Amino acid sequence: MIFPFSFDTLPVSRWQNGGGETREIIKVPSPDAPFLWRASLATLNADGPFSLFEGVDRVITLLEGGPLWLRGNEINHQLERWQPWAFAGEWPLRSEGIAGAGLDFNIMTRRGRASASVQVVSSAHSPAQEGVAFVLQGTWELAGKQCHTRSGIAWQGDCPGIVLPRSDDALLLLAEISIL
Repeated sequence: MIFPFSFDTLPVSRWQNGGGETREIIKVPSPDAPFLWRASLATLNADGPFSLFEGVDRVITLLEGGPLWLRGNEINHQLERWQPWAFAGEWPLRSEGIAGAGLDFNIMTRRGRASASVQVVSSAHSPAQEGVAFVLQGTWELAGKQCHTRSGIAWQGDCPGIVLPRSDDALLLLAEISIL
């Protein structure tokens, strides 16, 4: 199935740790866990701890605002705009240096059962069988529809076909899922 979405229409909920807001794009169920894989957009307004997710691999990409620091046990990583960063969901991290409102994209996969590859692209791609495409700027053709900044598609088991840039400034965040 292919699910079109836009930032403004996604439902808002509190973070697991209560420290912020998230907008869930897609959550693929698993019979023995809360999800097999999940993608969301999080609003960043203040420094604070990340929620812990045991047995989950995460990739975070800062979309707006920043840069900011992710710090924890021997980790001192500067998260910069449109630069995906992968980490284990059980790492005790906290964000520091948030100045004003920001936005990030998160993709989480159940370790040993699924994995994610996240990149920013500016040219046509034929994506994997599952994933998320989110327009960072410009116009893209996604699953036969014109999508603009802060909109996109998520899909599971039904490849959307080639994703095509339709403007000179087109940039797309492409998260592809491999089921192991």
